[in-house]
Amino acid sequence: MSWMKGDLLSKTRRLVGGLATREPVWLKAMEASPPPVFPRSNGKIKKIVLPEDVYVRKFANKHPGTKIDDPVKISAFIPDPARVYGCRVLELKEHGINEDDAMSVANMEYLSERKEMKKAYKRLKELAKMQDKDPPPKPYPSSKKGLMTQQKKSAKARFETPSVRRLVNQLKTEKDVLLQDKTGGNLDNWIEE
Repeated sequence: MSWMKGDLLSKTRRLVGGLATREPVWLKAMEASPPPVFPRSNGKIKKIVLPEDVYVRKFANKHPGTKIDDPVKISAFIPDPARVYGCRVLELKEHGINEDDAMSVANMEYLSERKEMKKAYKRLKELAKMQDKDPPPKPYPSSKKGLMTQQKKSAKARFETPSVRRLVNQLKTEKDVLLQDKTGGNLDNWIEE
């Protein structure tokens, strides 16, 4: 269908020129000031690469537990530890430190920060226990536990949707009818019918 190619203005011109439709009121105004034409990529979209991506990948390989699997956390204002590590390595390299030393310094800073946060969390936990309150959430939760809680939430959400609720109620009523009739044959296979 070659008449489908092009933008709105060219399609409308062809339809009006071919007497398929009458001229719309807005056509002359659109011809006077046509909409902007954006360049097309022709399917060759370049991958966005940041300077610190090399170090982010190295950090992720060294500390696999810090990978972010939650899409909500990716758009957070607080950058993930791998991104902070990569930016710190670049910053140290700008000051004239070689790459290996910069990576080891940034890694030591990350580990010391993590250690401090764990100590602070331990102290907060003790304070909460003394005050008979719930402890605060962990600063570095396990990525496996995070995935498990997401899966549990989605499993519970299945039964809370109205369509599933209606289906479950319908199956219950069918089972009750079969139990009352007692003519349904084998009662164990009531769902297979």
